[in-house]
Amino acid sequence: MGTVLKRWKFPAIMLGPFVILIFLFFFLPVILIAIIAFTNMDSAMNWTFNGLTNFHKLVTDPNIVQIIKNTVLYLGFTLLINVGFGLALGILTTYFVQKESVGLVFRTIWMLPRISPPVVYALLWLWFFDPSAYGVLNSLRALVHMSPVDWLTTHPMTAIILANGVIGASYGMIIFSSAIKSIPRDLFQAAMVDGASHWAIIRDIIVPAVRWPLMFVTLWQFLSLLTSYEYILLLTKGGPLFDSEVLALYSFHSAFKNFEFGYGAAVSLVLVIVALLFSFVMWKFFRMEKMLGSSKIE
Repeated sequence: MGTVLKRWKFPAIMLGPFVILIFLFFFLPVILIAIIAFTNMDSAMNWTFNGLTNFHKLVTDPNIVQIIKNTVLYLGFTLLINVGFGLALGILTTYFVQKESVGLVFRTIWMLPRISPPVVYALLWLWFFDPSAYGVLNSLRALVHMSPVDWLTTHPMTAIILANGVIGASYGMIIFSSAIKSIPRDLFQAAMVDGASHWAIIRDIIVPAVRWPLMFVTLWQFLSLLTSYEYILLLTKGGPLFDSEVLALYSFHSAFKNFEFGYGAAVSLVLVIVALLFSFVMWKFFRMEKMLGSSKIE
């Protein structure tokens, strides 16, 4: 017994604080959300358990179909930009651009929005989509004598997908760039000698080599997009009406605008369940058991 305690003493000291923080800021909030979701907590912070009332209200909500549709479109297209465009940028700045300094400068510039405050980033997009003749898009339309368009009113989903996709691609770009640079250049040169095209090298060498980062970025970005709403709140506030409202923002509005904390927690709990299910599906789709298993080569 003393030997076991001695063996685990150092790992407990080193990992203990992090385990406590993870429990306090990740697991404990989920537990509290799960409890509050079955209550009628309101602005008075008085609540009683009401069973499945909040979930019944969610199912019968007249706006829930539109919100789910928006969430699916937002997740699907933004994730496609985050992962696909991020991979394209990673390949462009590491495989096609041979000079490391040029690729580094490009990646640094593309990362600037991510290290900028969200409000500043959102203000740039508000200027880009400004409905007046002085907005960037409308200025381009004016060059061909076209009238201004209120983009955030007529195309709100396109606006939030582009805003989130561009900044999200920077994260994938950094991960994929690091993975691609770890591939020996000799493989590329040998493939070229054998007559392989650039597309064949990307398909047969680069993509299989970045399978693990691809899984990680896809899962990470999905979970991030599923629960994020700050750029949607800053750009469209979920409007007009519910045209750009997603489940995460709906949970926020229900809890902190309508003060229906129990109902907001029920929406959040649905998001937690969706996140767990998607994580399980991705685990099976990428065959993580095989990737984590020990090598068969002694």
